[in-house]
Amino acid sequence: MPQPALSEARIEDDEFAEMRKSNLARWPTGAEVNLDEAAAYLKALPDHKNLAWVIREAVKQGRCLTQPRGGFATFEMHKSLLQTLDREGLADVVPTTTDSYTRNERFAEAQKGADESEANRRSMLNGFPLVNAGVKKCRELTAAVNKPIIALTGTAFPRLTGEIAYAGGLTGYLGSGIAYTTSYTKDTSVAEGIQNYQYLDRLVAEYQEKGVELHRRQPGFLTGTNIVPAIAIAIAIADALLAAAQGVRQYGLELGQTLQLVQDAVSIGVCNELTQEYLKRKGYGDVFTTVTSLHWMGAWPMDQAQAFGLMVYGGFAGAVGGAVSVTTKSAAEAFGLPTPEQNAEGLRATRMGIYLARTVKLHGLPEYLREKELLELEVRSIVDKILEAGDGDVAIGTMRALKAGLLDVPWAPNRECKNAIMPARDGDGYLRLVDTGNLPFPKEVRDFHEQRLRAAAKASGKTYGPDLAIDSVYELSANISDLMPNSWE
Repeated sequence: MPQPALSEARIEDDEFAEMRKSNLARWPTGAEVNLDEAAAYLKALPDHKNLAWVIREAVKQGRCLTQPRGGFATFEMHKSLLQTLDREGLADVVPTTTDSYTRNERFAEAQKGADESEANRRSMLNGFPLVNAGVKKCRELTAAVNKPIIALTGTAFPRLTGEIAYAGGLTGYLGSGIAYTTSYTKDTSVAEGIQNYQYLDRLVAEYQEKGVELHRRQPGFLTGTNIVPAIAIAIAIADALLAAAQGVRQYGLELGQTLQLVQDAVSIGVCNELTQEYLKRKGYGDVFTTVTSLHWMGAWPMDQAQAFGLMVYGGFAGAVGGAVSVTTKSAAEAFGLPTPEQNAEGLRATRMGIYLARTVKLHGLPEYLREKELLELEVRSIVDKILEAGDGDVAIGTMRALKAGLLDVPWAPNRECKNAIMPARDGDGYLRLVDTGNLPFPKEVRDFHEQRLRAAAKASGKTYGPDLAIDSVYELSANISDLMPNSWE
């Protein structure tokens, strides 16, 4: 059926019923979804297997949870992975990462990959073909572990994976229309991505109306390179407002770490505070939000000892900043997909970092307060322009802001992003912008970014410009002997 005109407005009941009927008919396993039956099944799950409940409890208890990524092509391999992460990794949340064919709705090719994986007894896909597996197999996964499962889909096309995942007992779903479309697609319109996730969020609202709270989460890592916090937070807020308009009442936000402790801690606090501010401004006073901190999303070192250092820092920074959870990586990050055992090691290393942070507080430090004031000014300048550009409609405003460069994403593959902004590290390790493009920052903010980076370039003997940004992307993948040479040798 044709796409309706873009708007943040809630999808009407009759229209959504027709959309669901058409969507579920696209692959045979869609016939396994019955909303009333699925709601009854989800209500019967133990609370500790529902991610929405677990997240709320973590906030009550002041806990920072751990959650890895991971997925294999066959049911038995994937089940074994989840059990290893649950029992040996001590994960608080276990993942189901889908494969690339599923992410692009090429389900026939996903089935072929799954069949070849069964025949060869090894995973020929880079994730779990969730739609092909169907509701019944997903419920077997849910029964096989003692933790909630979150669907990690990396897609701008969540409609069928969302239906299968939630009906199958995966009580969390990661993804959003702006972040994933700008991150993972070249030609897909961000407007289409927004509408695709409006379907998913409207589905979550349907479950909510039937008495089942499910967890939705926005993926803040965007392009997997350096993203200044202001951009990530502004997009997180816009995605959260779009979800709330469809009726979502529990929404997680994600932020990739910058590896500057003050900046990471400030970003987590500002993200949640400003999201709540704008939700209330739009009339959504009952949306529960939290922030998840992501291990470093740039290039990783090949040396395993260095990789463990990044993992421990990741847990420490997330906990210090007040994140509800940390999404983890492993020592195999620079090489490819980790084994279940490597993934479990990454979880335990992160958990140690969280433990070490238990008494560390930064909130009252002058540097923390200065950075917080700056970041709030940056984020508000962008989000206010999005709302202004759309005459209050976030969906329309996002598209107009992208077209004008008032909202931009660095290193984005999507054609609708200007790619005019370039992040780099200043002399104190903060991510700043070499080029602020058309972002609606006040002049004093633009000047501050330039001054900080010019000083960093001078101190390091480098030329101020794009090379600063490129060096920042690959910095952490260098050998430790190059990062910290012995100056007396």
